[in-house]
Amino acid sequence: MATIVDARGKACPQPVIETKKALKENGAPVIVLVDNDIARQNVEKMAVQLNLSAQTDMTEDGAFRVLIQQVSSEVLGAVLNDAADALSGMLDTMPAVDCVPCMPVQNGKTVVVLSSNCMGVGDDTLGAALMKGFVYALTQLDTAPDTVLLYNGGAKLSVEGAETVQDLKILEENGTEILTCGTCLNHYGLTDKLAVGEVTNMYTIAEKMSEAGKVIRP
Repeated sequence: MATIVDARGKACPQPVIETKKALKENGAPVIVLVDNDIARQNVEKMAVQLNLSAQTDMTEDGAFRVLIQQVSSEVLGAVLNDAADALSGMLDTMPAVDCVPCMPVQNGKTVVVLSSNCMGVGDDTLGAALMKGFVYALTQLDTAPDTVLLYNGGAKLSVEGAETVQDLKILEENGTEILTCGTCLNHYGLTDKLAVGEVTNMYTIAEKMSEAGKVIRP
């Protein structure tokens, strides 16, 4: 029996996250209802990335209904055979090359840097919505980042009244270190408004970034 995910009216990235969660908890098939074409495309792409099939039709009220299910063994076998044949042909025509040492796997902690309360450049209203969606998406990752650094306009994301505070609290509960620049809070008159995490300084921010194995800047 298919699990129903009604994601109509929900902003990105919620349709994808809720679909992925349903697949993880219940497996395929899953039927996803979305009300815009971008959400439909994102859900379909996510299904393909998970090696699942996605078939879409329209409901009577104009919504998209995406059926996600396992790819049949016959189709999967044909795809694998085609890929094997193509790879074999490529190997036959490729010249021999000398082996080179592999690059070492990057170790260290993952640090997310939020230097603005908007994501991207253009429209600040859109940018604020994108940043809210990004912080929410961090809470849904299989592995939470080790540290989130907030400075300059990003300091506004961790203070009272910010729509991102609850998601930052969820990250903190899951073990993520939330650090906001004290100079930045003071500059914006928000010194007494910090709602999640701790106040930090620029030396610590530089230290966290320099020691990180991966730095993510949205």
